[in-house]
Amino acid sequence: MARRAEANNRLDDAARAGWLYYVAGRTQDEIASAMGISRQSAQRLVSLAVAEKLIKVRLDHPIAACLELAERLKDKFALRYVEVVPTDPASTSTTVGIAEAAAVEIERWLKSTDPMVLAVGTGRTLKAAIDQLPPMECPQHRIVSLTGNIGPDGSAAYYNVIFSMADAVKARHFPMPLPVLVSSPEERDLLHRQDLVQFALQLGRQANVAFVGVGELGTDAPLCVDGFLAREEMDRLTSTGACGEICGWMFDKEGQLLADVINDRVASVPLPSRDTATVIGLAKGLKKYTAIRAALTGRIINGIITDEVTAAYLLSA
Repeated sequence: MARRAEANNRLDDAARAGWLYYVAGRTQDEIASAMGISRQSAQRLVSLAVAEKLIKVRLDHPIAACLELAERLKDKFALRYVEVVPTDPASTSTTVGIAEAAAVEIERWLKSTDPMVLAVGTGRTLKAAIDQLPPMECPQHRIVSLTGNIGPDGSAAYYNVIFSMADAVKARHFPMPLPVLVSSPEERDLLHRQDLVQFALQLGRQANVAFVGVGELGTDAPLCVDGFLAREEMDRLTSTGACGEICGWMFDKEGQLLADVINDRVASVPLPSRDTATVIGLAKGLKKYTAIRAALTGRIINGIITDEVTAAYLLSA
């Protein structure tokens, strides 16, 4: 038993080193520093990962610590789906690791032979995941965008993923031909009555699975940086208790959607019912801690793809 445990631990270390080298792009010196081992040991572990066929294009070995964190998260928040990936201590990227894991899960859903509706949000992490999808033929599925595809100045929204997805996945795609936020509740109601928009709203309600980003709030948050919200509007939101957003929908620390004029202007498709759909949030990192915890607490999402440091925070908070 002791030998078997030692062998499993060595494979875990090899998988971690392989992930850092092939996915995170760390050098062997950086891996050695991150894992507290010599450069020679790091080199041997990377070689072992290849020899044991743990490394393909993606990491093909479940790291025990990540699996344990995932099970505990699933139990604590009564989640349908959890994936926890290793943390690269030297990386400042908000997408590496979780984008690759999201691509695997999206591909798994798309491989289903049963017809389904797959909904997608927007954001940097989701776009990074979609960019890694292989070409696929999926005529049986329908893919709908939950958020508008138009920027505040009328240009195409850069991080909206529906068109990138259409390049890789041969299925019927349904964009949302609106901005994330409009000027007034009256304008939103008028736009939502259009036939094209009505169909997207209907598909969103029928979604079997949705993949969404979890956004933090603040003047350096994407909604401000991308020009959807003025700094004064963002300051007012955060001062009244808003802590995160998903597809433009603002929520507080308890995961409750705000009864606010900003939410009344959100033109996005409402998230599908968590009773009937799997809604998977993609997020990690210190800036997003509060928003992720709130989204899980309020069951705005019932699935999460994150990293081990974020998972540890969510379990201790």
